[in-house]
Amino acid sequence: MKKISIGSWAYTIGPYANNPVSWDEVIHKLAELGFDGVELGGFPPHPNPDDLPKKDQRDRCKEQLEDLGLGWSGLAANLWGEHLIDTENTKPYLDTFRKNLQFCVDLGIPAIRVDAVQPPTIFEKVDAQSARQRVVETWKHCAEEAADEGVRMTWEFEPGFAFNKPSDILRIVDEVDNENFGIMFDTCHGYMVAVAGARQPGKKETLPGGVLELARKLRGKINHLHLIDSDGTLHDNETSTHAPFGEGKINFDELLPELNKNDMGHNWWTVDLCFWPDAWAVTEQCKTEVDKLNKKYGK
Repeated sequence: MKKISIGSWAYTIGPYANNPVSWDEVIHKLAELGFDGVELGGFPPHPNPDDLPKKDQRDRCKEQLEDLGLGWSGLAANLWGEHLIDTENTKPYLDTFRKNLQFCVDLGIPAIRVDAVQPPTIFEKVDAQSARQRVVETWKHCAEEAADEGVRMTWEFEPGFAFNKPSDILRIVDEVDNENFGIMFDTCHGYMVAVAGARQPGKKETLPGGVLELARKLRGKINHLHLIDSDGTLHDNETSTHAPFGEGKINFDELLPELNKNDMGHNWWTVDLCFWPDAWAVTEQCKTEVDKLNKKYGK
């Protein structure tokens, strides 16, 4: 059976930005609901490198989670204040990545998430080839440094960031060409990329076989999973709507057997309710639904 976690960012950003659910409340509730762990959104008010600068603070955070019988599935690193595509100087990005990487090491977090930072409209300012080269070269350094620390690096593609076409995704993961670097396959993003072609610059690039075909094309390159449904819409015309299981169009009975063909090197499934307006209220419902999927496909 898979170990089940959920992203803590669902309770701190978007609808929860002005009234976030505290870290203590989140982890105690997740333990009560039978989750195996949490995927940390590494920005305030939840634990993050800047608010926990000292090793003893990080040790206490780690022990707090262990005392509840929970583990870490990964870190969503706060890199959104940096520039990646629209600058020739990526040192600030690398410095922030390294700060978050050390945070992973200190807390025992096994994976670090990245994205392309800038929106797909960035190609109005930077040509696609230069943009891709900057991303690839920077991520090569990141993947090597993460590998040295035993932390897996995973890229979450999505409509809200540059390189959101199937061919972009395949090309970048191939060009980074590091065993420690792979794709985070978020099922709702996969649907919006492959079926809707959402926010793709220029000519849309969708796949006849939809999200299942995208998963097949990425087989062997996926090293992390986010599971949630898609209703085929965007949240605020920016990123994929993360609809609770059963409120969307994804056929998980079809998709999960394909995703299971990836040897990701770990046993986590992560639920992602990012930007869902009542994420806290539907967390238990999502746990019930993912447990059903786990019984069918998690062995």
